[in-house]
Amino acid sequence: MKKYTSLGEIIQAFRKYHNMSQSELASKLDVDIRSIIRWEKNETLVNSEKEQVLTEVTFIPYQVIRNLNTSNSIATFYDFDLRKYSLSAISSELPDADWIGAKIDVPTSRLRTIETKEDIENIIRFTKLQKNPLKNTDRDLIAEAARQFPDMNLIILDQSGNYSGHSVYFPLSLDTYDKIRDRSIQESDLRRNDLVNYKTQKTPVFYCHSITADSNENFFYIIGAVLKFYRDVAPDNYLYALLTSRYDSFDMSKQLGIKSVWKDYDIKEKYNLLGVPRLVEGDFNLFFRNLRDSI
Repeated sequence: MKKYTSLGEIIQAFRKYHNMSQSELASKLDVDIRSIIRWEKNETLVNSEKEQVLTEVTFIPYQVIRNLNTSNSIATFYDFDLRKYSLSAISSELPDADWIGAKIDVPTSRLRTIETKEDIENIIRFTKLQKNPLKNTDRDLIAEAARQFPDMNLIILDQSGNYSGHSVYFPLSLDTYDKIRDRSIQESDLRRNDLVNYKTQKTPVFYCHSITADSNENFFYIIGAVLKFYRDVAPDNYLYALLTSRYDSFDMSKQLGIKSVWKDYDIKEKYNLLGVPRLVEGDFNLFFRNLRDSI
């Protein structure tokens, strides 16, 4: 993560990241280009009405904008690729999986089921930000997954009601998942008709499209809700699977006892991804047994 000490600094970084001119950003925000110039020079602050618009246009978390858009700005670490922020370099790393597992029953009112078109658009927007061509961006698929499997298709909001992260899961048959595993199809090929009622499957596959949050606090809540499903609801014979090119997701999977199936270095090089795309699979039964034994 990079440390930002002013709103002007992060606006300039946003434009550079997206190869966007000042006039293009001004058009998207419906402001005069002189406003962008003044903001970037930290000559004026963004008014409260435009704070929300700036969040929506840039997809930078609202809390980051709030931290920096003040005369006494709060220095904030932020990563455009991960869409994640932190108030210190130390707290930017994901917490230990055992620590999360011991606290997964802590509730929050900011977590809910994926419900609206705006929810899905934010999920798609985040997915495209990862620049991984293997990931699925089919809106109908995500909407149907949320309808069929609400326990695991979740949105987390910040204190102001803005999108802060999500969990998206596709319930698949073992036959469909095996095609992804042997690479006869890709995740991006999945459509709504591929989804199944996991309760009718001999070996249900809980295929994780993505779990993400804009801060460790929000990640704690959303992964806690997911782990509670595996602990309390999922049948013993399930299979968990995830395709990811994010190093933090892969590291968390390893901590939870999930093994790598394959990795694709060619895709990493071709699309200049931050990490190697990997398919991982397994279950969390051993993790929970070890967790119970440690209490």
